[in-house]
Amino acid sequence: MPGYERWSEERAREIIAQHAQQDGAALPILHALHEAFGHIHRDAVALVASALNLSRAEMHGIVTFYHDFRSAPPGERVLKLCRAEACQSMGADALAAHVRDKLRVAWGETTADRRLTLELVFCLGLCACAPAAMLDDQVFGRLDAKRLDALIERTSRP
Repeated sequence: MPGYERWSEERAREIIAQHAQQDGAALPILHALHEAFGHIHRDAVALVASALNLSRAEMHGIVTFYHDFRSAPPGERVLKLCRAEACQSMGADALAAHVRDKLRVAWGETTADRRLTLELVFCLGLCACAPAAMLDDQVFGRLDAKRLDALIERTSRP
């Protein structure tokens, strides 16, 4: 997973300025900030709102509406478990309970050692290979508890 920049208001202002003149600039700006910092820093909401002449409440609504925007930096690795209907029908609910218990985290949380962030996703496009997950940018299908445990074990190695 690519490294993220450390939050910097100056850098955030640069990113906002690069996109502020686009039609519908809010989402391009938020995506660029998320790509740079790995999350939408709480101070970024006010910066974007000011640049686009929107209220902080409007910006907060946009940020919280989209599941892909994190409000805190992720761990070193990100595991996304599919919760769409095809995966649910093939046992994703049991896998979800298993992985949350194993990692002792809830959705969107990061393990205490900052090694792994657990996120849910609604469809990875692997419906025929359900249940599925994505570790960083690599997808895995036909998961069961044993395969998922092996995938999690990969996160402890470089």
